[in-house]
Amino acid sequence: MDPIQLNPVEARVLGALVEKEVTTPEYYPLSLNALINACNQRSNREPVTNLDEDTVRSALRRLEDKRLAGPVRGTEARVTKYEHTLGEVFNLNRAETALLCVLLLRGPQTPGELRGRTERMHRFEEISDVLGGLQRLMERDPPLAAVLPRQPGTKESRYAHLLCGPVQAAAEAAPAPIAAGTAGSDERIDRLEGKVAELENKLATLTARIEDLFGD
Repeated sequence: MDPIQLNPVEARVLGALVEKEVTTPEYYPLSLNALINACNQRSNREPVTNLDEDTVRSALRRLEDKRLAGPVRGTEARVTKYEHTLGEVFNLNRAETALLCVLLLRGPQTPGELRGRTERMHRFEEISDVLGGLQRLMERDPPLAAVLPRQPGTKESRYAHLLCGPVQAAAEAAPAPIAAGTAGSDERIDRLEGKVAELENKLATLTARIEDLFGD
């Protein structure tokens, strides 16, 4: 198949839909308001965004043109809901879907970062399992991921998705190396981000209930 080119907003919208299907399946597909909240949540997102309704609607139309997402058809719900078709389009398994989702939402990452950040979507027992999933994404035709040149002072290479274009663009946008001695702080931050994500999911759940009752 021909390469699919997304812009950063489309990547964020697609990643948010994929994530919420797994982490809050009881409230998926998502209403527009719930999707906007998912795109703009402050945890598990790099960078944090402040997308408005028109921007997200426009991204959804473009994703529908690319057959990656769109409104749910054939339902009688009072509120329009949106779903993705990433797995169907690329024939991904759960491990590959989780890796691609987190790369869409957080940019280039090391295998260790990916293992921790995909845990709510798919549990990788070993780093080798993460590397295996990344390898399968890189061996696609066209490839969906690539390894970036190792940055000075780092032990692990970062990996990036290719749905937004060539790997060099992802390399230039990669975060600066983290200074030695900050691993403990990173673990605490990840735990706090997980707690914030749980609270945001509860808020999205409440919002979905209200929308189902009263409409947009």
